[in-house]
Amino acid sequence: MVQQRVLAETVGGVSATAAPVANSSGSVTNQAIQVLQGPYITNTYGGGIQCQGPTLNITPYVTGSASATRPYEPWYNTPVYDMRDMDEDGAPDNPGGILYTVPTRTGQKDNYNLGLGFSATWSRPLDQKLQDQCKEAAAANIELMKQTTANKRLDFEIARLKNCGELMKQGIQFHPRSPYYKVCADVVVNNPPGHTHPHYHTIPSSSDAGTLNEVPAQLGSSGAALLGGPLRTGQE
Repeated sequence: MVQQRVLAETVGGVSATAAPVANSSGSVTNQAIQVLQGPYITNTYGGGIQCQGPTLNITPYVTGSASATRPYEPWYNTPVYDMRDMDEDGAPDNPGGILYTVPTRTGQKDNYNLGLGFSATWSRPLDQKLQDQCKEAAAANIELMKQTTANKRLDFEIARLKNCGELMKQGIQFHPRSPYYKVCADVVVNNPPGHTHPHYHTIPSSSDAGTLNEVPAQLGSSGAALLGGPLRTGQE
């Protein structure tokens, strides 16, 4: 048994001991797209009124990967050894000799991967009645703000009209070349109701001179009727 084992391990002077070798390699690449759902879009209208509306989230993405081996060797030569035994002594005549080589593909290649796309989520509140009430409150608050702004504008214009009119009656105004001249440019000062400007006096003819001489000086304005009409002075 020992002799047979030795012969099996050394056939013709060449080792025949089995030496199996297994190699394996691989790689795994995991790629994932994460969708982040944000909160509802909130609109604020003042007065503590906030309305949330539907939200659409669109997330574009680009993924890619590349793998390569360097140096790049598409082929390798596999030697074919000379195992001829011409003298039939059980041993190769030219041990270790290479008769020729066989080109063998390595299967080596570069890998590239590119992915394009987008993800989308649609979120909508379920209670539509609350949404409608919030919109009505927002519309009413907007109308209130508009009316408040209009009231303040009216107060400003009336105050400007009053101040400009009083200053113009006193003969005070901006110079026409002043940049503030346009502040009172559209203000017009007219006579108060019941007053006429300019006013006129009726002068009697020479035939009425005797009549005028008979008017006592102490009558003053009470003799205004003798002048042909009511007395109108320059102080309106």
